[in-house]
Amino acid sequence: MSRLGALDIAAAVAQRRTSAEALIGETLQRIGQVDTQINAFTAVFADQALAHARRLDADIAAGRPVGPLAGVPFAVKNLYDVEGLTTLAGSIIRRDAPPASADAPLVARLRAAGAVLIGALNMDEFAYGFVTENHHYGPTRNPHDPTRISGGSSGGSAAAVAAAMVPLSLGSDTNGSIRVPAALCGIFGLKPTFGRLNRTGVYPFVDSLDHAGPFARSVEDIAAVYDVLNGEGAPVAPTLEALADRPLRIGALGGWFVQGAFPEVLESFERVVHALGAEPGVLAPGAEAARSAAFCLSAYEGARLHDADIRARPQDYDPAVRDRLLAGALLTDDVPAMAQRYRRVFQAQMRGLFADYDILLAPTVPCLAPVIGQPTMNLDGQEVSVRQTLGLYTQPISFVGLPVLAAPVDRPGQLPVGVQIIAPAWREDLALAVGLRLQRQGVVAHPPERFA
Repeated sequence: MSRLGALDIAAAVAQRRTSAEALIGETLQRIGQVDTQINAFTAVFADQALAHARRLDADIAAGRPVGPLAGVPFAVKNLYDVEGLTTLAGSIIRRDAPPASADAPLVARLRAAGAVLIGALNMDEFAYGFVTENHHYGPTRNPHDPTRISGGSSGGSAAAVAAAMVPLSLGSDTNGSIRVPAALCGIFGLKPTFGRLNRTGVYPFVDSLDHAGPFARSVEDIAAVYDVLNGEGAPVAPTLEALADRPLRIGALGGWFVQGAFPEVLESFERVVHALGAEPGVLAPGAEAARSAAFCLSAYEGARLHDADIRARPQDYDPAVRDRLLAGALLTDDVPAMAQRYRRVFQAQMRGLFADYDILLAPTVPCLAPVIGQPTMNLDGQEVSVRQTLGLYTQPISFVGLPVLAAPVDRPGQLPVGVQIIAPAWREDLALAVGLRLQRQGVVAHPPERFA
């Protein structure tokens, strides 16, 4: 059952072809076998998950209604509140914090839909990073090559899905923290429009940039979980079939968004562009400045959020995170105001592009997954920081809050490469429809089975 998607599992449980309890038991067994190699989980809720599964089975047997994701196992980045669990956010500073008194609303919505919470997932400390080489809990390893990073900061969320330990997970994305690990692990990740999904009960990093969103191994699954998470408005999944065949004007971003990319990345991107008949070389002037402004906002807001703790307990921070927070503390109060002014400028520029295109495409990351512990890489003939460069193509897009589906390009037996399918604000449905079109064409696909 480990390779089944969320919708397949829900159908099997609802039709009593398997029991939720048996499915969750298999899931827990697989996590026990696989996670020793991956290190995606920081906590596993075996007893609670089995108890929930038994309740679902009893409801189904009695003919009582169950939700659309009944029996589907899922896990969450450990910055989501889970009732009775201390929300660590990848830190040791929060170990002494009181347990959460309630689930975060997004966790509660999945549970109400019948999905079964299995555990909490590893991440970069306080979501400040792109590598998930957590100083306290160890690195999360890439299921395609355990010597390499999973990406971050939602690395545990991506790796758990890519390694088929769970079919669904939740992460967060401030500067690319859903899209980067989705690309490096070869799965789908959805960063919705800024403000679309409820962030209550999700430990903050940069309030003006934080997004919450899901991971899955198929477009249909990610659309289904997005419907549940959204909770309001027209559902997305039923519209996918019609939208997938609708003529769309698609442009492929060039300039900044292909600068320095590895040959494998460019080759995969060109394949997607060709498959969709996209217009190549579309320019988004100001992307470099948008990325710089996003860096400034992240550093400034992150430093202010952690000011008291970093003064009192600097030794308890991951050194790499501490250094970035201390640097952010040096920024003056006029910096975020200037960054926000430029945000409005770049938003207007992107709206101008969407007057001509329904969808824009870009690579997700410029490189293949680096090796764990690798400090630098060669990009376009220059030695650059791995940690600072992985968000090269994602930061300008999250800076203006546009919805993006990160989709894996099919590369059997090779390290994954991803593409960003970028839609206008509030049009997640268009991004999902284009992802479905690519999936049907075989251009994007599920990751290969590695841990059977």
